[in-house]
Amino acid sequence: MPLDFTAIDFETANSSNASACAVGLVRVRDGEIVAKTGWLIRPPAGHDRFFELNTRIHGIRAEDVVGAMSWSEQLVELAAFAGDDVLVAHNAGFDMAVLKRACEATGDDCPPYRYACSLQVARSVYQLESYRLPFVAAEAGFPDFPHHNATADALACAHVMVDAARRVGADDIESLAAGASVRVSQIRLAPAPDTTVFAA
Repeated sequence: MPLDFTAIDFETANSSNASACAVGLVRVRDGEIVAKTGWLIRPPAGHDRFFELNTRIHGIRAEDVVGAMSWSEQLVELAAFAGDDVLVAHNAGFDMAVLKRACEATGDDCPPYRYACSLQVARSVYQLESYRLPFVAAEAGFPDFPHHNATADALACAHVMVDAARRVGADDIESLAAGASVRVSQIRLAPAPDTTVFAA
């Protein structure tokens, strides 16, 4: 199965989409998981307060990220791992918003990734009472993982997409999206401001 993509998951420090404090990444080649990684992130200034609610969900505290890479520093490694892959996430709109808003907060260029949503795929392919990631991953044969650990969530998402592709007989992300009646989207970037200077 020539199914290639990178699954991604972010955790955030607070209610701001720019407050990325952890990322997990999983590379899939030919329908097989071939690499995974993840790291803590120091959220951008102004978005770096840790809410108790968020910490209760993922267990990450402000002191945990003191020595972590900044958003700008880790973006290079994130982009190097993902390459030109289509990104996949569970509720991808959230994770793509994190990418976009954190880049806006730091002035970094946001890579214009194409992406697909495993939540949308799952709603089309599976018949479940809940489409939260733990339930969907269990249906895909990947139960009992530490939910809200960014790397574990990305791994669960990867398993969901591989299983869904097998069920619909898809051999790449585009055919999986078509078979599940969902779209492969692209991060929309604001156009660069017009800096044309006219002579007086």
